[in-house]
Amino acid sequence: MSRRPHLHPLALLRDIEARGRLHARGLPRKVEVKETWTGIGFRLGEADLVAPLSEVREMLPYPALTTVPGAKPWVKGIANVRGNLLPIVNLPGYLGQGGATVTRHARVLVIHDADIYAGLIVDAVYGLQHFFEEERCSEMPAADESIRPYLQGAFLQAGRHWGVFDLHRLAHSPQFLQVAV
Repeated sequence: MSRRPHLHPLALLRDIEARGRLHARGLPRKVEVKETWTGIGFRLGEADLVAPLSEVREMLPYPALTTVPGAKPWVKGIANVRGNLLPIVNLPGYLGQGGATVTRHARVLVIHDADIYAGLIVDAVYGLQHFFEEERCSEMPAADESIRPYLQGAFLQAGRHWGVFDLHRLAHSPQFLQVAV
């Protein structure tokens, strides 16, 4: 760097800045922002499903239960979750797919929709799933007929078909609300 002894320090800084700008690379001019949809991925039988993130309050390991006399067989019992009584529903049992085998992968999706607070046993939870809007597809995944009434769309991502499971529709269906035998 050549020295310019007669420049004032502020003028020298301006000169350095001007020479730096001549050789600086610019930042990208166009930033592409893609719309995304986020949900909680889970497995129910052979189906890969995703529930809207806003419809899932939390995910729990299978809790200790107290049975409820006079309840339908798909109502597994009541769990005490941090001082709140949470009804636990065997989702495959409710859908007529038989009882879910509770393995180490089984989880409980907790829904809290208006005045409905319940836990749904699913075979496994995959966690957060993010989809670009262009991955949304009109073709529904191959799923058991009992699941179809609760599907509100689908995504196809990297060859994997995800059905969007509407927990709100499930929670407000008359059959779901009728738990007594």
